[in-house]
Amino acid sequence: MSYPIRRALISVSDKAGLLPLGQALSRLGVEILSTGGSAAHLRAGGVAVTEVSDFTGFPEIMDGRVKTLQPKIHGGLLAIRGNAEHERAMAAHEILPIDLLVVNLYPFEATVAAGADAAACIENIDIGGPALIRAAAKNHAFVTVIVDAADYPRLVEEMAAHDGATSLAWRQALAAKAFRRTAAYDAAIGQWFAAQQGEASPERVVIAGALRQSLRYGENPHQTAALYVTSDARPGVASAQQIQGKELSYNNLGDTDAAFELVAEFDQPAVAIIKHANPCGVAEAATVEDAYRKALACDPVSAFGGIVAINRSLDAATARMLAEIFLEVIIAPAVDDEARAILAPRKNVRVLMTGALPDPVQAGMTFRSLAGGFLTQGRDTALMAGAWDVVTKRPPTNAEAADLAFAWRVAKHVKSNAIVFARGGGTVGVGAGQMSRVDSARIAAWKAEDARTAAGETESRTKGAVVASDAFFPFPDGLIACAEAGATAVIQPGGSVRDADVIAAADARGLAMVFTRMRHFRH
Repeated sequence: MSYPIRRALISVSDKAGLLPLGQALSRLGVEILSTGGSAAHLRAGGVAVTEVSDFTGFPEIMDGRVKTLQPKIHGGLLAIRGNAEHERAMAAHEILPIDLLVVNLYPFEATVAAGADAAACIENIDIGGPALIRAAAKNHAFVTVIVDAADYPRLVEEMAAHDGATSLAWRQALAAKAFRRTAAYDAAIGQWFAAQQGEASPERVVIAGALRQSLRYGENPHQTAALYVTSDARPGVASAQQIQGKELSYNNLGDTDAAFELVAEFDQPAVAIIKHANPCGVAEAATVEDAYRKALACDPVSAFGGIVAINRSLDAATARMLAEIFLEVIIAPAVDDEARAILAPRKNVRVLMTGALPDPVQAGMTFRSLAGGFLTQGRDTALMAGAWDVVTKRPPTNAEAADLAFAWRVAKHVKSNAIVFARGGGTVGVGAGQMSRVDSARIAAWKAEDARTAAGETESRTKGAVVASDAFFPFPDGLIACAEAGATAVIQPGGSVRDADVIAAADARGLAMVFTRMRHFRH
């Protein structure tokens, strides 16, 4: 059974859409109870409002911290209509039913995201709001609870269609939504407190996100998928503005995230081209245009249908080159007007703007699901354990050192086992995700040779290049394969029981080699 809405309690932090709602409820003959800023906002728009303190006979106290935590409020929300015992209690204590609750919570998540101090964050922890929401949602058989301004128009439509009431099915949906909101809110507070106390692994972790987009399917067409955004303010694909192109797919989103996180590693103008979550070309240069040209040259075959990430504003010169091949996604902090116009005819290409780059050293957590649980770990924010150690007789030259530092940043973002050949600030061969590190080295050299042949070049691209390995060489064979391809310097973590054998193999071939004492597995 549905009961017409005769009395509503409105208490919101975000006033968007509030006045039209209040005016509509007033026209429908609903008595409106309200507090503080909500009441003032409604009155200013000509809506009659009863202050909660007048309704309860008890004033707001403690700077407004205590105003709705009161039996006449919670009794009015929780009373079961038609229950004789509840109705006797209501009569005895002069409690009137409240049929509609409209609440949104203090902006705790936004306060944290803005970098406010601890006192401001704590002050923005809502107490009365969640208590009201949970009470109304529990009693959804009789009470309608609204926690999202997007539901205001439908509320008015429902009341018009049901003689001032709402349907039970919609109240049930709203109750579920309300409990999800308070759960996410409490999760954000719990995570903030854990961070304040330096707890990397608190006894409970809750992942909360807001639905941004239902996706057509997941990795494969038979799998469902959706994109949720968290309160993390990290710039990236989840919060980017899409200015053109088709709907992003599940695979697009994962690959684009990988590309943008990689390109953010570099201070100089840089471009990363990603295919299936692995880089097929990365470069830095004096201009974005030159960086893209170098990145594309690494593996133009794999770049077809790939993701391009740029760590500067996308300009017209680069946009013209991007328009020459088929790409799935282009992501950059900004896109200038001329570049937009150049890419506009390529209507299927998704173009994303993030407004900023993610900070590669910003701490954070990553998650991976397992059957019956999930794994968490800190984001990989480091590069090496202090300065690298030169372990061979020959130290790297200045040019080799620059390329080693570049290759090491790239290797951090390649699936293990990872081998990266680089020269002149760009990758020339990438071997990713192999069970054997030797195979990764051979694949990287083979890809470089294929690209050289296709470009009509006479000299091997790996000759004179440097090599980065995300983890140590367990045997000399992987290093020897790199040396045979023409590499002259190597960067790796070290730490194998056969390090001495690997160093000896490098010395025997005149290679320079440095140890970082830090690996970068990426599974």
